[in-house]
Amino acid sequence: MLRTTARRTSGAVALAAAAALALSACSASSEASETSAAAASATSLADFGTFADLEAAAKAEGALNVIALPRDWANYGEIIDLFKERYPEITVNEQSPDVSSAEEIQAAKTNKGLDTAPDVFDLGLAVALENTDVFAPYKVQTWDDIPEELKEPSGLFVGDYGGYMSIGYDSSKFPEPTSLQDLLKPEYKGAVALNGDPTQAGAAFAAVGLATVQNGGTLDDFQAGVDFFGDLQKAGNLLKVDVTTATVASGETPVVFDWDYLNAAHQSDNAAWKTVVLPGTGYAGYYNQAINKDAPHPAAARLWQEFLYSDEVQNLWLKGGARPVRAEAMEAAGTIDADLYAALPEPPAETVVPTQEQSTAAGELLGQTWAAAVQ
Repeated sequence: MLRTTARRTSGAVALAAAAALALSACSASSEASETSAAAASATSLADFGTFADLEAAAKAEGALNVIALPRDWANYGEIIDLFKERYPEITVNEQSPDVSSAEEIQAAKTNKGLDTAPDVFDLGLAVALENTDVFAPYKVQTWDDIPEELKEPSGLFVGDYGGYMSIGYDSSKFPEPTSLQDLLKPEYKGAVALNGDPTQAGAAFAAVGLATVQNGGTLDDFQAGVDFFGDLQKAGNLLKVDVTTATVASGETPVVFDWDYLNAAHQSDNAAWKTVVLPGTGYAGYYNQAINKDAPHPAAARLWQEFLYSDEVQNLWLKGGARPVRAEAMEAAGTIDADLYAALPEPPAETVVPTQEQSTAAGELLGQTWAAAVQ
């Protein structure tokens, strides 16, 4: 910002100075608008020219709005802090960290055209598939390292980090479940919680997917999973409280369906907390990054994506217990943290990952049946 001096000037000089400042401000504003417009249509780094050009454009915008990123989720706190440290010129606004994937989309629609709208999203696959009209396509520099099945071909949304659906439990109060059927027993009365609503939240959606394949169903039809949670409700064992670190630490949600990396993190608040990936068929899934097509800070949004898919930050997901989407390519290139990678739990002997078509069909089924099943 330009500051005026205390020196008094004649009216003519003052008017001339004011006019010059106004023209300068208009020019700067026009230049900034042109830069943002160009950034909003950029589909890769090549549209900016160089990485330094992207960084300069993002710094000129001066802000980044992220949403639904709990700091204790897959090491997001360290990741966000590193971005702030690297780009102090960019203010990171951490909005509504505990909302669901569906609520992220609603926030974008509600705040469309405002500086407060989210620039980027972190989404479960089902919600991502239903809302591609909200996203801007963008391919990061490391695009070729990302498996084809984990990215939308034009870059509308891209898998980033993932894991296996698991059950976390307070071992001082409950025995280790060895199958989903154990959770129907009286000792789990009013104790079993989901991380959100499966029609809106990716982790809860995956819990229904796990229940499906563990109960004789297939990913082509989630009805077996819906039926299991209906039985859990009838038994009085389903606890309708959304899971957070606070609810686990307080004991309010003592048995939890969640991703293995999220359940494992709760042990830092409760030494008796344990995590189990059930034997049999395992359910794996990745969260997806996407850019709001109406992002108020489109250059910063794209810089954030480049940052997340870098070797450094992919290793920070690994530090949080999650499996980075570029893990295989990084292992081949020798850039992955080998100790952290080796420390990951062994995956189930058989693992399923839903396709986009299966996730879409499952989302439709849940929308039609979930509320009635658990009422």
